[in-house]
Amino acid sequence: MEIRPYDSGDADALWELKRGFELGLGSGTGGDDKQAKYEGKLTDTYRARYLDWVGRCVDEDERCVTVAVDDGDLVGYVFVLPESLAFVWDAAVLNEIYLDPDYRGTGAGDDLMDAALSFARDLDLPLDRIVLDVDRENDRAQAFYERWGFSHWGEMVARDL
Repeated sequence: MEIRPYDSGDADALWELKRGFELGLGSGTGGDDKQAKYEGKLTDTYRARYLDWVGRCVDEDERCVTVAVDDGDLVGYVFVLPESLAFVWDAAVLNEIYLDPDYRGTGAGDDLMDAALSFARDLDLPLDRIVLDVDRENDRAQAFYERWGFSHWGEMVARDL
């Protein structure tokens, strides 16, 4: 398994992993309405905007997006927002971490988290912490984050615009 920074040649494979991440958010942690919302946003326009944003973040610091590669294929990624966005939560923000289900339990997720924490420690942050949003109903993700020492800091609430 190779853990390395993302590059623009990875865009198509990153998008496929991102789709898996998004579809996983809506599956099993809410009703059909939640799943439909996540599925519905995965348009070509969203893809282009997302990959442009990834590119801007990586241009700021290539370590924002780190990928796991097995035999030439991307199998996972972690995306930590660049330092310029640290004031969103006064912290490093772990925006996304995703690993192909076939690679869960192999240690690749730990390698990605190691890369995320290493990057976050190098940022000039208002508060020395890393935050993320995780669904309370996602037991698998909750267990992973708890194993890494994450604890509840508060709770995010949302409403439709």
